[in-house]
Amino acid sequence: MGKKFGPMKPRAPLSSAAQGALWMVTAAFAFAILIGLIRYIAEEHATHPFQIAFFRNFFGLLLMLPWLFRAGFQVLHTQRIGLHMMRSLIGLIAMLTWFTAITWMPLAEAVALSFTVPLFATAAAPFFLGESVGWRRWSATLVGFLGAMLLLRPGSAMLTPAAGLVLFSAAMMAVSVILIKTLSRTETPNVTVTYMLLFLTPLSLVPALFVWEMPLLSELPVLIALGVTATLAHLAMTRAFSATDVTAILPFDYLRLPFVALIGFFAFGQVPDIWTWVGGGVIALAAIYIAERESRLRRTAITPASVAAVEGAGPAAIKPPTDSHIACERKNNAKTD
Repeated sequence: MGKKFGPMKPRAPLSSAAQGALWMVTAAFAFAILIGLIRYIAEEHATHPFQIAFFRNFFGLLLMLPWLFRAGFQVLHTQRIGLHMMRSLIGLIAMLTWFTAITWMPLAEAVALSFTVPLFATAAAPFFLGESVGWRRWSATLVGFLGAMLLLRPGSAMLTPAAGLVLFSAAMMAVSVILIKTLSRTETPNVTVTYMLLFLTPLSLVPALFVWEMPLLSELPVLIALGVTATLAHLAMTRAFSATDVTAILPFDYLRLPFVALIGFFAFGQVPDIWTWVGGGVIALAAIYIAERESRLRRTAITPASVAAVEGAGPAAIKPPTDSHIACERKNNAKTD
């Protein structure tokens, strides 16, 4: 008699950490594809970065409209419209300088330098959020910037205006991240992304008009892919951060560097040198350490009320710890963070 097989057992669902890792890998890959598309259309079709930025926002907004119509425009109700506008203006500056930089310099080097965003955010946190940053995180920030110096090697051909644009863009992105952290206290991720695109689309049209050339039909698929890829990358990253703790998934975000290096090699014949990997690795390790310290400080600020909220009581019934409480806890830990 043949062997009888019983019903197959259902697979156990992926853990939250595994889900977060998969979403972050997806986001990193999508961001790498986005960077490759920007470089391709700028080189092959001579499309200006300002015009690329507009179409990235325009088609990204179109992708979000079905969700908006389904959820209803009432989901956009907010009392923080000014903060959304400020975040969009800062984001536009970051986007225009970033898109310009990656059309001027090797892709892997640009991405490695962009890893300085968390370093700038840490340096800016005391001024924008009133956070206390202790010697450990300041030391990690310094090490990260030393990694940037390794990558740039003052006096080498890497120290160019394009590299300066990447660092300026990273600083603007850091301010945008801080504003997003502030908005996340009251706004959902979808609302934040939708407001970003609602503001960025008309705002990015203004600089695009100064360099406008009507796109050819052959360019439209690439421009549409830009908007779709960018929006999906942001949504995947949002899913990753909502699935598990940031320190568990942040290392996967740095897969952008090998992904982009592969795209740069096969699509554009770019070969990053050893200092790109060394400098990028130092920056990434410093940023991961900063995120781990930040996560540890947040855990020290957890109260029974916030635990109950996580376990099902809901924010309407029990509020999480206030910003003043968290700030107090951070000050108590400032000597060792």
